Amino acid sequence: MKQRIINLLKNFGVEPTAVTEEAHFIKDLGFDSLDTVDLMMQLEQEFAIVIPDEDYAKITTIRSLMSYLEEHQAVEA
Repeated sequence: MKQRIINLLKNFGVEPTAVTEEAHFIKDLGFDSLDTVDLMMQLEQEFAIVIPDEDYAKITTIRSLMSYLEEHQAVEA
């Protein structure tokens, strides 16, 4: 899962070495609100899930993203 996330983040110019579980999308990886929305759409396609807009605010770090994906893939599988 982490490698798939890293591959998506490369589309935003994020270096793989910058991707740690603690990395914050805005503070550490330089995302803005439009990048975040774009990433969520790409994640929905990559992982075949739906991320409601209200959940975007919950996904702030790589760790929170991985937890969210693990939880919701299990539900939707």
